Amino acid sequence: MKIAFIVSEAVPFAKTGGLADVAAALPAALAEAGNDVVILLPFYREIREKFPGLSRRLGPGTGMPAVYEYRGFPVPVWFLEHDGWFGRRHLYCTASGDDPDNGDRFAWFCRLALASLQRIGFRSDIVHLHDWQTALAAAYLKFVLDRESYFAGTKAVFTIHNLAYQGLFDPGILDRAGLPEPLFQMEDLEFFGRVSFLKAGILYADAITTVSPRYAREIQTPEFGCGLDGLLQARSSVLRGIVNGIDTAAWDPEKDPALVAPFGPENMAGKALCKRDMLRSFGFVKTADDPPVISMVSRLAGQKGLDLLVEAVEDLVSLGLRIIIVGEGEAHIERGLQAARSRFPGKIGLRIGFDDRLARKVFAGSDFILIPSRYEPCGLTQMYGQRYGTIPIVRAVGGLDDTVEEYRLETGEGTGFKFAEATPRALVAAVRRALNACRNPETRLAIRRKGMARDFSWKRSAEAYLGLYHGLRGG
Repeated sequence: MKIAFIVSEAVPFAKTGGLADVAAALPAALAEAGNDVVILLPFYREIREKFPGLSRRLGPGTGMPAVYEYRGFPVPVWFLEHDGWFGRRHLYCTASGDDPDNGDRFAWFCRLALASLQRIGFRSDIVHLHDWQTALAAAYLKFVLDRESYFAGTKAVFTIHNLAYQGLFDPGILDRAGLPEPLFQMEDLEFFGRVSFLKAGILYADAITTVSPRYAREIQTPEFGCGLDGLLQARSSVLRGIVNGIDTAAWDPEKDPALVAPFGPENMAGKALCKRDMLRSFGFVKTADDPPVISMVSRLAGQKGLDLLVEAVEDLVSLGLRIIIVGEGEAHIERGLQAARSRFPGKIGLRIGFDDRLARKVFAGSDFILIPSRYEPCGLTQMYGQRYGTIPIVRAVGGLDDTVEEYRLETGEGTGFKFAEATPRALVAAVRRALNACRNPETRLAIRRKGMARDFSWKRSAEAYLGLYHGLRGG
């Protein structure tokens, strides 16, 4: 199949979140399965600086951008040039807020990405769109470009990575974007007096996916639907959840260069050395009792449940734990964690900021990884944790619920521990349950090995997407 990914970010070119990981790994897995795949991105300033000397695939034409190409990737990556829209040092926003012209920027990108496919001659079977930044391409296919024979057979797939970000703009954006003004009505793109780019993907794509089966169900409810639950219910027949994967070659405790010692399910001795190395990185001294370490590697935000951790920290410390947190985010949560570290010296390790090498040390050296999210479309840290033999303790929402199996003492099955309520009490109860179960070294080792044996590879997810694509194409 010929598949075009139209995305606003992808590693290693530009990244603000997990979308960038998916937008790189999934196309690579699809190409490995024998498909013809390309990625289209805005030519951001940071890409120009990180990858100088990119070859120009197409020169600028009347109303058309220059298109640059990068070939040092598993699939061709094409960048659309517009210095006015994308020559900034950020992707979408600054500390002051979102760029006020984001609607115009990404409407231009959606329209010209499709036009560039035609100009290059890449006749797509599937155009795969991601989040609000590229959702408007589904409207162009339906109301503008689909009238042309070139796109007559193209099917659009729209993936929602996080429904909370909807791309809301003033009604005038429709005229500026070259879309029919009658689309500004409740049955189309109007959303509480504004134009919703996200609605374009939900309404006009041939199939809608999101990044876990449970999240696909959750967003059809008022609690998680962000005002779009009714629309998603109406389109439920074309909505499905497919769990994200991880790069199991890049995340491998037997080969990870960041670790002081390798280890695997059949030889776990190196994990103890990794724990000692991690503790040194945070200034902890070795003690004879070797207390368990529970960690978080996360954006420090209310969505991630960090406020629950701050409220629960005294009870957690009383359980004899050491707590390690790595991340950055909302200022009041950063201050709360810094205050907790000062209040409990020698019990809490904190690193404000993100360091990939340190994060890997934490995944490898910790006993438990904590993810108390209020909502979580998919999540990757629970997969990284299991891959590195670190037992997850998670709130049973979204992809966390789909990728962590509750440990059952009576059967010995399960890879982690879950709790339902978004309360400090429920969090502490789950931690206590995990500590009690894992006091037995044989039980702890069995849970670790079960987690390390799980298949979180992109091959599994790519097969699910290919099944969806072929179904749309009548195969």
